[in-house]
Amino acid sequence: MTGLPVQPAVPAHFQTFLAFDFGLKRTGVASGNRMLRGATPQRTIQAEGDARFAQVAERIKEWQPDALVIGVPYHPDGASHENTQRALKFGRQLRGRFGLQVFEVDERYSTTEAISGGAKDADAASACIILEQFLRNLP
Repeated sequence: MTGLPVQPAVPAHFQTFLAFDFGLKRTGVASGNRMLRGATPQRTIQAEGDARFAQVAERIKEWQPDALVIGVPYHPDGASHENTQRALKFGRQLRGRFGLQVFEVDERYSTTEAISGGAKDADAASACIILEQFLRNLP
């Protein structure tokens, strides 16, 4: 696949994660841990710019994750697009602001899957799908 990021190894001592499904208006959030390999939806962040990061900071303080996970959207053929770059920028901003390692997950179809599954909050459900995909791929 083209354009997909090369993931660094996830250290074994990283047990808890907070995942984000970045959007311009809303950012879905999920928490989860390595042992259970499951994710729980959290309240979606409905803010932009610095207001978004203030809410992210609250979630990080509340959950104390070892690392963060973000969904990165791609076209079906693996090519990147405008939202791919926005999500990657969000990941860089998270890393810079909070000093936590950020792992990226190809999130193609996560929102479609969340909606088809009947999710009341598609953004939070999508963040769960992203985090569960990440956790399934850990050793």
